[in-house]
Amino acid sequence: YPLSIFFIIINEFCERFSYYGMRAVLILYFKYFLQWDDNLSTAIYHTFVALCYLTPILGALIADSWLGKFKTIFTLSIVYTIGQAVMSVSSINDLTDHNWDGSPDNVSVHVALSMTGLILIALGTGGIKPCVSAFGGDQFEDDQEKQRTRFFSIFYLSINAGSLLSTIITPILRGKATHFKQRCYPLAFGVPAALMAVALGK
Repeated sequence: YPLSIFFIIINEFCERFSYYGMRAVLILYFKYFLQWDDNLSTAIYHTFVALCYLTPILGALIADSWLGKFKTIFTLSIVYTIGQAVMSVSSINDLTDHNWDGSPDNVSVHVALSMTGLILIALGTGGIKPCVSAFGGDQFEDDQEKQRTRFFSIFYLSINAGSLLSTIITPILRGKATHFKQRCYPLAFGVPAALMAVALGK
């Protein structure tokens, strides 16, 4: 097996944990932190998800006509990591809670940071989506059909394992109360951001 595929599998596990972990608490963040109603929360959530499935077209164009698969993955992973970090910072209540009453004094700052983070995440996750599996397959020689097949089995296992674990763990992290008994969105968003940084490092 080429050594690079082990890094690709770890990278994909971390990336899927990061994406689905953040998404697992996103509606709750909109409703209970940003104080949006159900309609606006749902509309923004589904717009974000739709954008994540639209941007792979952009990622494929960049990879095929400009940077190639590896540079596209690396560059957009940086964008992705920044987006996750911005999203985590946006959920820090103390950022604008100057009178320490337990609620943000300037919600528009949190909204602006959140939307910036989500756009960067959508560009990142969608942009690398069409490249990672193809890049993994490229690591094998023509006579390594058996190894390539096994790689894809493990690759998709890592995707589902990352998605499953994050969907369980992130809501638990959100439930950790901070001062004023608030829900801990910075932790719920911060752990996926840290995992994305690990994926970038791999």
